[in-house]
Amino acid sequence: MHLTSYTDYALRTLVYLGIRKDLPLARIKDISKNYNISNNHMSKVVYELGQLGLIKTVRGKNGGIKLALNPEDINIGTVVKKTENLNIVECFDPSNNLCIISSACKLKFTLNEALQAYLSVLDKYTLADVVSNGNELLEIFSFHEQKA
Repeated sequence: MHLTSYTDYALRTLVYLGIRKDLPLARIKDISKNYNISNNHMSKVVYELGQLGLIKTVRGKNGGIKLALNPEDINIGTVVKKTENLNIVECFDPSNNLCIISSACKLKFTLNEALQAYLSVLDKYTLADVVSNGNELLEIFSFHEQKA
């Protein structure tokens, strides 16, 4: 399974915000700069994370973004399911399925079982789990910001 850049950026954004609970609001340009991702891509990701209720945007001079939920309430599997296209093969999407063996194919059931196992592992983890080394991550971001 290969995650799209979009889902990767969404998860990275949540990690960045997850370690900043006692820090000032984050700005999209800071996240973009730290991860070396374009502001345009990051803006789209942040917009969707806001639509999903995972982050909150604060407008104004001292505005920025922060998590809308506690890290322990953000499930990694749920984020992947909401940001990723999980039609890993053509036949998973009946409206676009042109495979001639689809009606008799057993491979799709094997692939679906593998996908469900993959998602089942992701469902076991929350953002709190993946930012449990928050101090170490903050040091990396601080070092990166000092070099820039």
